[in-house]
Amino acid sequence: MPGTKRFQHVIETPEPGKWELSGYEAALPITEKSNPLTQDLDKADAEQIVRLLGQCDAEIFQEEGQVMPTYQRLYSESVLTTMVQVAGKVQEVLKEPEGGLVVLSGGGNSGRMAFLMSVSFNQLMKGLGQKPLYTYLIAGGDWSVVASREGTEDSALHGIEELKKAPFVAGQMDYCMDNPAIFLPVLVGFNPVNMARNDPIEDWSSTFRQIAERMQKLQEKQEAFVLNPAIGPEGLSGSSRMKGGSATKILLETLLLAAHKTVDRGIAASQRCLLEILRTFERAHKVTYSQSPKIAALMKQASTSLEKKGRVYLVGWQTLGIIAIMDGVECIHTFGADFRDVRGFLIGDHSDMFSQKAELINQGPQCSFSQEDFLTSILPSLTEIDTVVFIFTLDDNLMEVQTLVEQVKEKTANIQALAHSTVGQILPTPLKKLFPSIISIMWPLLFFEYEGNFIQKFQHELSTKWVLNTVSTGAHVLLGKILQNYMLDLRIRNSKLFWRALAMLQRFSGQPKARCIETLLQVIHFPQPLSDGIRAAPISLHVQVAHEKEQVIPIALLSLLSRCSIPEAQAQLAAAPSVCDAVRSALTGPGRKRVADPLETLEPAVL
Repeated sequence: MPGTKRFQHVIETPEPGKWELSGYEAALPITEKSNPLTQDLDKADAEQIVRLLGQCDAEIFQEEGQVMPTYQRLYSESVLTTMVQVAGKVQEVLKEPEGGLVVLSGGGNSGRMAFLMSVSFNQLMKGLGQKPLYTYLIAGGDWSVVASREGTEDSALHGIEELKKAPFVAGQMDYCMDNPAIFLPVLVGFNPVNMARNDPIEDWSSTFRQIAERMQKLQEKQEAFVLNPAIGPEGLSGSSRMKGGSATKILLETLLLAAHKTVDRGIAASQRCLLEILRTFERAHKVTYSQSPKIAALMKQASTSLEKKGRVYLVGWQTLGIIAIMDGVECIHTFGADFRDVRGFLIGDHSDMFSQKAELINQGPQCSFSQEDFLTSILPSLTEIDTVVFIFTLDDNLMEVQTLVEQVKEKTANIQALAHSTVGQILPTPLKKLFPSIISIMWPLLFFEYEGNFIQKFQHELSTKWVLNTVSTGAHVLLGKILQNYMLDLRIRNSKLFWRALAMLQRFSGQPKARCIETLLQVIHFPQPLSDGIRAAPISLHVQVAHEKEQVIPIALLSLLSRCSIPEAQAQLAAAPSVCDAVRSALTGPGRKRVADPLETLEPAVL
């Protein structure tokens, strides 16, 4: 947006997009809309996929347009003001640490991000000789950090029980507002409050929108805060692990680091301080995507391994290992992948990271993520069709890196490195020679006293997240898993994914919501015939049944498009080379005509 920007940007952000027009997919919140940038993602090659997803990530830093100021953005005055106010509240806890606690909480990707940030800021405080004051809550407990346990975030009562134990998300916010002397709730999201989900929460009296509206009113008295800049739709529709996760990390780390930087000087956090830190995250985008050709090459390698029924292993040191674990776990529900397809491992000591470590002991292969697990469970069974990506900084133990690479190289030649260095650091030649290809990301020196080390650490993490998200998403696009920019073959693991499935059926079939709901429920409960009792059952029952079934959405869509029975739709799917090929064939078949997009006009469906 040349000429309209208030700030001197590090990267060139896209022009305001079609998604910012008020009528665009009006029935959907921003985070569930399809991004016009990636509407032909399924036709892109590896290099184009990297470019398109990089442009989507750049939208995080886009400003409010002067011509179309539809939504507040990360750099909007209102958002920066709220960030300053929240940083001030964090400072109050830091000044009087006795009895104070900063709790980061969420479900799925948000909960994993909460875990990562609490680990980082506790490390920062320990390094300063201070008592760690951060803790995290994640729906499903520590198991959900390292394995897929979707659906647990639907329970408000479970959230409250967790919150009482430590000072989940709707229930937690409500509970906080009912106890203002103890808690100060801060809600982070990327939709305007009027787009928040308004369907009933099964074990709770309020909808999420009602809770957000209540918080918005309390913000006037600084008794609650809502931080909800628009960052645009995801590159892969609804995949909040991507921009949603990155923006959560950027926003919270910026305001928390600003609080720490200024509290020691006895001054309040300022917009200027926030902007300095936000600039470093913009630089991370520029530095990361300058490696686009090598990121595309890694994507092709990963896709080849998966196509041959091999595995992709992401082996990261320290917190980069947490990013690797997150990326692997999130492929399970995003792409309907097997937990063995893409897996992350953490090299290094994690003894003080988890609050409920006992949950993870002897829980089977899905919960294996440590260095010892990799050496005993993965290394012996590696084959030449597997790909192993090593993720480290030049400050890590490079002899340890070299030893592990040599062991892996005896099993497979498909190894790559993602190595972060600071200006002046050089990768030792013996280690460098082991890799056919290295994504080498060099960072400038930062002069921010002690906190500067953490800004650099946060840059490394965000950059690694962008690379791995792009690689794993692109690998599945190249496998033919994506239709336009929709993942049709996801598993319905929670209520949000149930409504997303319904929206996709409406979009691609063009049929009324009642017909789409009926067909979706028929496929979920097949071969059991639908009774009035099943139709009236709560969403949680449908999710519980759907969670165990594969290909629910494509079967339902083929049944709608071909006006055929479920067994006939299943046969169509089995005969096609891929899910998307089957659906494309049905979409372009004889007698098919283009229908108006139902999402432009329909209200969200409610059972």
